[in-house]
This record gives sequence, structure tokens and C-alpha cells, in this order.
Amino acid sequence: MTPKQREALLFLAQHLFYGVAAAVTFGGLVLATDLGHIRTLLTTADHPWVIVSMLFFGLIITFGGVAMAVGVMGLARDDDDE
Repeated sequence: MTPKQREALLFLAQHLFYGVAAAVTFGGLVLATDLGHIRTLLTTADHPWVIVSMLFFGLIITFGGVAMAVGVMGLARDDDDE
């Protein structure tokens, strides 16, 4: 692996970490505030781990992808500066 490839992967991993942190924070707040009665559903469910895993899996995929996309789009530059 070249240093340039390693730098690109580190860049994406860093943004993925930010997305995962945002997803876990948001998911925790959703459960803490009982938004959409999800916490109530958890307390009455036979298998609450299924609900929690589906919630956080979706949030991590979404927030992680958005964070990486924002990072990549932030790299854009205008080459027409002559």
C-alpha cells in the first residue's frame, strides 16, 4: 500500500468515525427522549436487542456514509484559477 493510499484510507476512516459517533449520539438521544415511543417498545418487546441493533445499524450506515461523503465533497477544488 502506498503512502497516498494509506492517507486516503485514514481520511475516510476518520470521517467514518465522526459519523459513527454522531449516529450513536443521535440513537442515544432518541432512546433517552423516547422519540416515537421506541424506548417503550423496547421495554415491552420479547427481544429488545433486535430493535436496538436494527436502529443503530441503520443509523451508523446512514451517518457514516454521510460523514464520508461530506469529507470527500469537501476535497473539491476549482482548477480554473488562472
